[in-house]
Amino acid sequence: MTLRDAEPGSARRSLDSDTVITAAARIADGEGLDKLTLTRVAGSLGVRQPALYRHVGGYDDLIRSLSLLGREILAERLADSAVGLAGHDAVAAVGHAWRAMVRDHPGIYAATDRCPCAGDPELEDAVEQVLAVVGQALRSYDLTEEDRVHAARTLRSAFHGFSHLESGDGHPLPHDPEETFRHLVELLCAGIERLSRNTGARGAAA
Repeated sequence: MTLRDAEPGSARRSLDSDTVITAAARIADGEGLDKLTLTRVAGSLGVRQPALYRHVGGYDDLIRSLSLLGREILAERLADSAVGLAGHDAVAAVGHAWRAMVRDHPGIYAATDRCPCAGDPELEDAVEQVLAVVGQALRSYDLTEEDRVHAARTLRSAFHGFSHLESGDGHPLPHDPEETFRHLVELLCAGIERLSRNTGARGAAA
């Protein structure tokens, strides 16, 4: 699933699930997820609301589709950001890409918090793809596979939390969010480097 262009009014001739989701994503990003309704989506596409039910199962299904799209976009952004980078630079690049995705698609990203992924194989897989990309950015560190998984989960939690606060003006002035984020990355990398040294020490002892 990708976010594609769809001109309002043209959907009457070619309405499909991707067109509906794209229209919903534009409303969510442009006006906020709380403003998203099936009526608004239908109006933006020039159709009546019942026409949407041939392509989405209802409002909850639409939110689920947006949450899946958000995780797919996030994984792609993170993967692109860390190409050719390693160590601290890779972690920082992933974090900046995470923040940029939330700024660019605030409504889509908000949907990832509205639809629990536990018990939904497709959403669970999308989360695992995000974690896999973050884990790949940690390959230059000497970590066990278990430590790499936990480090990736920690980075996900930290970057999600920071971006969530940032998108909701949760980092009040006068402190510079960029400086705070730099400290966050340094603290995270210091912890990962310690894990890496411990792994190396265990390997040398063996």
